[in-house]
Amino acid sequence: MTGWTWLKEGAGLFRKQPAALTTLLFANILVSLLIGFVPLVGPMLAVVLIPSFSMAFMKACLMIENGERVTPVVALTGFRQPVFAQLCKVGLIYLVVSLLLNLIARFAIDPAFFQQFPGGEASKMPEVTGSTMLTLFLVSALNMSVLIALSFAAPLVYWQQMGAGKAAFYSFFAVWKSARVFVVLLMAWFAFLFALCIVFTLLLGGSNVARVAIMWLIFLFILLLQCSLYAAYRRIFGKPVEAGAATVSLEK
Repeated sequence: MTGWTWLKEGAGLFRKQPAALTTLLFANILVSLLIGFVPLVGPMLAVVLIPSFSMAFMKACLMIENGERVTPVVALTGFRQPVFAQLCKVGLIYLVVSLLLNLIARFAIDPAFFQQFPGGEASKMPEVTGSTMLTLFLVSALNMSVLIALSFAAPLVYWQQMGAGKAAFYSFFAVWKSARVFVVLLMAWFAFLFALCIVFTLLLGGSNVARVAIMWLIFLFILLLQCSLYAAYRRIFGKPVEAGAATVSLEK
């Protein structure tokens, strides 16, 4: 079992129905943005609903693996009762962790960096020191690690009928036990994304076309990562079963 294998399996799933998965991604992004515009509670509500949104991709990958056609109704997978309430509880765990990570970022990053944004000139690039850049990288890596560590909580709630706390616990330790494999997966994923971004920049320069192309590339790689996480879930917990409880095993 290797992270490279998971990445290839994720790419294989994506290649079978790229249009359906891309449509699903943009639908989720659009709804998340609309929710985020709600004053005061919008941004927090968008975080709470992350597990519900992510279940759409997990279910879509299962359908693709089973040879089924992914339809728009899949987007509602994580919003059906009674599982929706449990997924929202997982979302609350996401929210608490997100607030803690933001607090860590505020203390770890030089306040002078944040002071460059409010009321500043839009055309002026912020000044970033080497130490601030390193801190930003470490904070970003920590954010990514936490998101990956909790990525199995939603499918465990949905397919294994676990409670939110138990699902988060199993998800964290499943990722922890396979940490080296996930590191390989993320490094390979990022290396391909970075290399393709460089190629696009060299070919298209700094034009608007290049920016749009790179943005599309990032969206596609987000989908690839989602599909790879389904492949990882399948390897660790077994193929999901729609009805009835499945045996959970963290033995590797």
